[in-house]
Amino acid sequence: MDNIKDTVLEVIYSILPITLVITILQFTLIWLPMETFLQFLIGVLMVGVGLIFFLLGVNVGLLPVGEMIGSALSKTKRIGLIVFFGLLLGIVVTIAEPDVRVLSSQVDKVSNGAIPSSILILAVALGVGIFVALAMLRIIFNISIVIILAIGYGIIFLLAAFTDPVFVPLSFDSGGVTTGPLTVPFILALGVGVASVIRGKSSTTDGFGLVALASIGPILSVLLLGVIYA
Repeated sequence: MDNIKDTVLEVIYSILPITLVITILQFTLIWLPMETFLQFLIGVLMVGVGLIFFLLGVNVGLLPVGEMIGSALSKTKRIGLIVFFGLLLGIVVTIAEPDVRVLSSQVDKVSNGAIPSSILILAVALGVGIFVALAMLRIIFNISIVIILAIGYGIIFLLAAFTDPVFVPLSFDSGGVTTGPLTVPFILALGVGVASVIRGKSSTTDGFGLVALASIGPILSVLLLGVIYA
């Protein structure tokens, strides 16, 4: 019950500020049609209820399962298996990420279908999957995250110089949307699970940094997509 209460309060505190700001703007500056404002209020209510159930699902299911999968894979001591499932889980979790689907639909609409939403989703998901697999290797071999980030962003800036300018901001937005409410908890839990077995309980912080690495993948994949579409 305490968990439910805390989740409800967390959601209320999250959506209340934007609701108050828009309400104040409605009756002072913007004066939207009342029908539109009522739709906004109904939308806020639906978002609130949805977030409550979503966060409860994350705490009850995604986090424990992600950590257990990471621990179970590590106990096999088969590096290839850990890397493969890191790749696979990174892809499927990203495909299910709501933020990615919102971005892809907006890009498809703005580009009049020139950049199909399915291609963008696949590129982003593949980028995340590859870098989650790379993050598994980082944990296993204790590679410095600074080195991987430096190399990753070095390649990003190099590719950006040869990519269609339309794809550069799109690529960085793609990296941002992968840090959504579905991908982040699962990937973090997976990393902590792997680190807790391989590096020991005292080194579970090695499981962090996966989100930073995972966000590089979509940027690179979308920039490569820009090179292909150019």
